[in-house]
Amino acid sequence: MNAGREFRKLHESGCFVMPNPWDIGSARFLATLGFKALATTSAGFAFSRACPDSPLALEVSDVLRHVKEIVGATELPVNVDFQSGYSDNVDGVFANVAACVRAGAAGLSIEDATGGGDLYERHVAIDRVKAARAAVDETNFPAVLTGRCEAFLVGTAKPFHDVLDRLVAYADAGADCLFAPGIREPDDIAQLVRAVAPKPVNVVISSPIPGLTVARLTQLGVRRVSLGGGLARVAWGAFMRAAREVATTGEFNVLKDAASGAELNQLFGR
Repeated sequence: MNAGREFRKLHESGCFVMPNPWDIGSARFLATLGFKALATTSAGFAFSRACPDSPLALEVSDVLRHVKEIVGATELPVNVDFQSGYSDNVDGVFANVAACVRAGAAGLSIEDATGGGDLYERHVAIDRVKAARAAVDETNFPAVLTGRCEAFLVGTAKPFHDVLDRLVAYADAGADCLFAPGIREPDDIAQLVRAVAPKPVNVVISSPIPGLTVARLTQLGVRRVSLGGGLARVAWGAFMRAAREVATTGEFNVLKDAASGAELNQLFGR
């Protein structure tokens, strides 16, 4: 309950960065760096289970166990990347969202991608947001519901038009925060912020975008910045490069960049 209140308060003014751990260890480390909230990453968790980043790759029971692990690893509020709610029907979305909030989520997002390369029809996607809103309200926890439009990632004919149209509708359907992964242009971001105001906007930065810093995003009116699967992919990139170097050269120089065992033991020695 307190985490939900704290998380909701963060959305009232300013801009905060919400990085995305993919396991207990990464959550505990991120919690030492002064961030005010954390968020799960469906991609990072899926990769840790040798699965692709897809709403169809994981069972909701596995996701809920993961949510409990991350929530239990930190006192910070945790937002959950809950993909499309792990159900094709609104009753399933309602049940799964309620279970996610009861698992300790201070917030969660519901996206409109089907997992099959397209979006749910507009009226269906709106009904799914309404079901998620009803589920959050039914729990009596002040969790923040984020509505996501995946038009940029799916590649619709007019993605920015679809983002504006759908996110305004999701805001009207009860979403507390709005999110369009893949939006990159400052003018587009500013227009989205205006379109859904006074509700806050999340922008994900999972790869470098020239000129888009926290300071610039704050100027554009963005309230929340997440990193998606970015940090998990950084870790995977370092691991894959090191393993490939050992496999191809038979040398071990790449291990010089490893974190020290002493530092890790100190971090996790509580």
